[in-house]
Amino acid sequence: MKIAFLSTFYPFRGGIAQFNASIYRVFEKEHSVKAFTFKRQYPNFLFPGETQYVTEKDQVDRIPAIPVLDTINPVSYLKTARLIRKFGPDVLILRYWMTFFAPSLGMVAKKLKKETKIICILDNLIPHEKRFFDTAFNRFYLKQIDGFVVMSDSVLNDLLSAKPHAKYIRIDHPLYDHFGEKKTKEEACRELKLDPAKKYALFFGFIREYKGLDLLIDAFKTVDPSIELIIAGEVYGSFDKYRKQLQDPAISGRVHVFNNYISDAEVTHFFSAAEVCVLPYRSATQSGITAISYHFDLPIIATDVGGLKETIEDGVTGMIVKEITGQAISDAINTYFLGNSKESYFEAIQNYKRANSWEAFSDKVLDFIEDLK
Repeated sequence: MKIAFLSTFYPFRGGIAQFNASIYRVFEKEHSVKAFTFKRQYPNFLFPGETQYVTEKDQVDRIPAIPVLDTINPVSYLKTARLIRKFGPDVLILRYWMTFFAPSLGMVAKKLKKETKIICILDNLIPHEKRFFDTAFNRFYLKQIDGFVVMSDSVLNDLLSAKPHAKYIRIDHPLYDHFGEKKTKEEACRELKLDPAKKYALFFGFIREYKGLDLLIDAFKTVDPSIELIIAGEVYGSFDKYRKQLQDPAISGRVHVFNNYISDAEVTHFFSAAEVCVLPYRSATQSGITAISYHFDLPIIATDVGGLKETIEDGVTGMIVKEITGQAISDAINTYFLGNSKESYFEAIQNYKRANSWEAFSDKVLDFIEDLK
């Protein structure tokens, strides 16, 4: 099969680029694959983080993608379609996680849909931060797609609400495996300059309003004093309100902040130092953080929103918090650390890892493509 894959690849960084690289490497073992990526993904003023691109300290799979699509230059939409057409693929795979991409990706798909199957790996349809153009842009984009790959029931429900007769396959998010082996807690804490005798909960990833870091900080006012919090990730926007919270005497000295982009090489330090990963989200569809956490055999405490509970089995691979409040999150953290059930999570996570490899995910996607009429 000839597969064209248009999405985020090297030199762009982040979880979606990592995901795409992992699938590409599986596809290329038995198929002819060509990757196409953005010449410009976002205008700089729309990107709230430090940089969109990999840096020297990032460990990255340098997929040989052709940089061609400029999301705000319609001329590039036509050029991208021409280059992909020249390759002559049987299928074009796209990723969609923000309505901002609807005009560019949708137009490329429209130009090619008569001659090739168009598949979308759908991360998110309804944005966390809503904009006036979301409905119209989604409608245009969805119209161009022949089949969808979804990784949570909440995204599937959003898809079927917008396109009731959509053809789809529902597969769990595969587990990231490119971050290396788990370190001992002592090694990890030495790298982070933390005390290995302490108990740590981890908040990891880009810091955005909907992810509820403020709730987690508030929760630590009533978390047992023997438990400390690691915050690791680059903030989208301002960190000021969190910094103000951290001045509370009730949590002074118990929260360790690494407020910067975490390179792939550094990821293992944080997940190896912690005993549990906490996702205190106010809203969610799914989260790639769960896949990283399971890779490092780390259970998860998460709020009961979106698709999180689809990959976190309450009492088996982690804990689901029913109320989105600081106190409920605090109660769950205390129960996890002060109870006697932590060891029971390990075997369940091992079973989940075996069932959700990149090979298993990619095989299901390819079978879906073959069967798509």
